Amino acid sequence: MMYQIMNNFFLSLQSAVIPTAYPSFLFKGVTTYGCQSIYWFLPRIIIDSLKHVLGLNRGQEMVLNAIGHDDSSGKLTFDKDTNRIFFQPPHDHLLPRKVEAFQKLAKKLGGVLFMSRYRSTSVHLLGGCTASSDVSSGVCNPNGQVFDAKSPTGVHPGLYICDASIIPCSVGINPCLTIAAAAEHVRRKLTENKSSNQKQRFISNYKMKKSCNLEVSVKETMRGQVGGMLCAAYLKLRFKTQLLRGKVGGYVECKGIEMDKMYIIHGEVDLCKTDIRTPYTQYMHYNLLIAASSGSRYVLEGKKVMNPYLLALYAWRESTTLNVTLRKITNNIGEKTLNLKGKLRFSLLELLKSMRTLEGGNRSKFIFLLMQSLLRTYILQVPRGSHANFTPSELVHGSYPNSTLHEIKTEVGFIICCQLWKCSHSPQLQQEKKPYPILLINGYSTESYCLPTEPNDLVRTLLKVGHDVWLLRTRLHLSNCSDHFSVEDIGKIDIAAAINEIITFYRESVRVHIVAHCVGGLAIHIALMGGHVSARHIASLSCTNSSMFFKLTTSSLLKMWLPLVPISMAIIGQNKTLPLLQTSPTRFRHCLLKSIARLIPRYERCTCDECEVFSGIFGNTFWHENITQSMHHWTNKENIRRLPMAAFPHLRKICNTGFIVDARGNNSYLIHPERMALPTLYISGGRSLLVTPETSFLANKYMKLHQPGYRHERVVVDGFGHSDLLIGEKSEEEVFPHILKHIALAEEERSSWRAPREYTEEALAWSDDPYKEDWGKFRGWICILITVMLLVVLLKLLFLPGFP
Repeated sequence: MMYQIMNNFFLSLQSAVIPTAYPSFLFKGVTTYGCQSIYWFLPRIIIDSLKHVLGLNRGQEMVLNAIGHDDSSGKLTFDKDTNRIFFQPPHDHLLPRKVEAFQKLAKKLGGVLFMSRYRSTSVHLLGGCTASSDVSSGVCNPNGQVFDAKSPTGVHPGLYICDASIIPCSVGINPCLTIAAAAEHVRRKLTENKSSNQKQRFISNYKMKKSCNLEVSVKETMRGQVGGMLCAAYLKLRFKTQLLRGKVGGYVECKGIEMDKMYIIHGEVDLCKTDIRTPYTQYMHYNLLIAASSGSRYVLEGKKVMNPYLLALYAWRESTTLNVTLRKITNNIGEKTLNLKGKLRFSLLELLKSMRTLEGGNRSKFIFLLMQSLLRTYILQVPRGSHANFTPSELVHGSYPNSTLHEIKTEVGFIICCQLWKCSHSPQLQQEKKPYPILLINGYSTESYCLPTEPNDLVRTLLKVGHDVWLLRTRLHLSNCSDHFSVEDIGKIDIAAAINEIITFYRESVRVHIVAHCVGGLAIHIALMGGHVSARHIASLSCTNSSMFFKLTTSSLLKMWLPLVPISMAIIGQNKTLPLLQTSPTRFRHCLLKSIARLIPRYERCTCDECEVFSGIFGNTFWHENITQSMHHWTNKENIRRLPMAAFPHLRKICNTGFIVDARGNNSYLIHPERMALPTLYISGGRSLLVTPETSFLANKYMKLHQPGYRHERVVVDGFGHSDLLIGEKSEEEVFPHILKHIALAEEERSSWRAPREYTEEALAWSDDPYKEDWGKFRGWICILITVMLLVVLLKLLFLPGFP
C-alpha cells in the first residue's frame, strides 16, 4: 500500500508473514533490537510465550518493509587490534518519517513495533565491485573492464564484470531489469573491444611464447611422511635466467592436517645451495608458502643433503630424499605452534615421469649445469669455499665468569684438576636449601662445556639457575696428558678423587649432579658400577651419547673391529700423544699416522687439516652445519692441539663388545645394577655420526628393569650428531632444557617424597627403539672395502726395510 509521509511524496509499504519460531528467537535476542512502545512489552512477551508453548494459537507476527534508498554511505571496518568488524550504517534522511509511519500502523493493528538496531536493511544486495571513472574509487570502468595499475592500458585484458556488483548503490526498486541492462551494456562493449584487441593479443602472445621458450619447467612428485602422517607434494618447478634457481608452484596433500589440497602461493628452489661451514656439501633447498581452504597457512622447508661420502655411492638416495619441516603460521600468542618433520622421497618411476615433463628451450643447458654440480660434489670433490677464510680476529672472547683451579692428587700420585665456578646468586631467594653442585665430565680430549667464543654454553647456563659448577680435567686433558692409562683409570681413580674433593670442599652432607659426555659417560658408569663411587653421593646422572652401553655406527665399528688401533699404536711408538696442529713439529711416525688418517673415509669432509685428521681417527664428531665458524676454529686450532691415544686399546675393547668392560676385556660392571640407585637421563643425537641412539635406548631399558624405583628418562634430539649436542649453535634451545629439567626434578625429589615408579617388565621386553636406522649398516659395510685397502698398504709400509 502507499502511505503519504510528505507533501507529494508517498512511501511504498509491504507486508509479509514470518515463521512461528522466529518471534521466540527474536525475543531471546532482544538486546540486538529496539522497541518504540515498551509500556506493555514485558507482559505481552510472557503471554505470547505461554500461548506458543501451550499451542493455544498460531503466531500473529508480520513484517513491515519500507522500500527506498539511502545515500550509500555505510562502512564496514576491521579493527586489527581487537579482531572485530564494525558497521557504520548509511544515512537515510527519510528514516524518521518511515519509523513514524510504522508506529502508526502498529498502533492501528494493536501490535508492538520492533526495529532493527541498524534500521536500514537491504534485501537486494548490490555493489562490491562498483564501476567508476578511475581506480581510486572503483574496481572497474563503466565498460566493466577491471582496473590494473601495472598494465599499459590500465585494465586487465579480457577480464570483465557484468553482474549486480558493478551497480554502486540501491536503485530503490527491484533491480532485476537494471542488472540485465548493465550486463547488456558490458556485453556490447566487450564485443567492440574484441576485434581491436585481437591484433594486440597476437603480438603479446608471440612475445610471451618467445620468453617462455627460454624458461625450463619440470614437474616433481614426492611422497613420504611428515610427523608420522602420509604426505605428497606435486610440484612444478620453473627456472629462468639462473637455471638452478627458480620458482615453485603446485600443491601439497596431507590429509592428517588439512582435508583439502594446500596450494603453493609462493615457492622458491635452489638446486645448488652451499654453506661455508660445509664447503664439500651440496644442498637442494625448497622453501614453500602454502595455503589451505580453511584459511590456515604453512611454511614447508626442505633440503636434500648431498655429501661426497664414498664417491657417488649414496648419490641416488641423497638426491631423491627431501628432509622437510612443516610449520604453521600463527599470529595468536596462545595458539599452539605446529612444527612437524619428516621425509619425502622421489621414486624411480616419478623420475621417469619428470623427465618427460621437462620443457623449455634451455633444457640442455639446465641438464648440463645440474650434472656439472653433481660431478663436482661427488666425483671431483672440489670445495665451494674454505675455512681458511675465517680469521682468528673474528673470534670473540667475551668476559667469562671467574673460576678457581683445584689440583687433586689421586691415590696413585697422578695430578688432575677441577675448575670451579661458584654461583654468586640464587634465582630463588626464598629457597632454604642451596642447589647441589654439578660435576661436568668431558669426552675424549675435547672441551664441550666451557666455550669462550660462544654466547652461551652449559657452564653459564647452569650458573644462571643457581648451581656451583665443577669441570673435571682428567688425564685425557691436555694439561694432564699421560702415555699409560685406560678409560678404567679415569673412572676408578680420577672421577672418584674429584667427587671426594667436592664432598670435602662443602664439608656437609652434599650430593653431586653428574653430566657426562661420550668417554666421560663410560668412565662414570665404570666408577659407579665398579663400586669406586657410591650412588648415595650422586643426586642425578645425565649422559649425552654415552651410557653403560656404547653402540657405534657400522662405519665406526669397522674401524674398531679391524686392527687399525694396534697398528696405529705400533706406528706412534712410545710417545702416545699425537700433535694435531698443522704447524706443530712432528716426527716421521706422527706424520705417517696423520697421512693415513686423512685417507680414511668420513661422512663429512672439511677444508681444515686438523679437523680432517681428527675425524679420520674418530670419525666425524659433529655436523658442521650445526656449529658456528668461531666454534669450529676454536675447537680445531686452540682446543684440540694434541690427542692422547693411550686409552685407545681399552676403548677399542668397549666398542667391540658394545658395553663397558675392564682393561682386560672382562664384563666386570654390568653384573652390578644394584649400584646404580639414582635417577638417570640419557640423551642421543637423532642424526647419528659415531654413537647410535641404541646406546641410550638400551641404557634406559636396563635402568627401568633393574632400578624401577627411580626416575629414568631418554631423549633423542633430532638433527644432532655427537659433540654438537653440547657445542651446537642451537644446543641452548634443543638440548640444555632437557638437562636442566632433569636436574630440577632431582632437586624437587630431594625435599619431597614420591611414590616408587613401576615399569612393566613385559612391556619393556617387547619395546623397540623407534629411532633405529638400518641403512647405516649397509653404508658401513661398504666402507670396509676402502679401509681394507688402506690396511694392506699400511702393512707393506711397516715391513719396509729402514722404517723407523
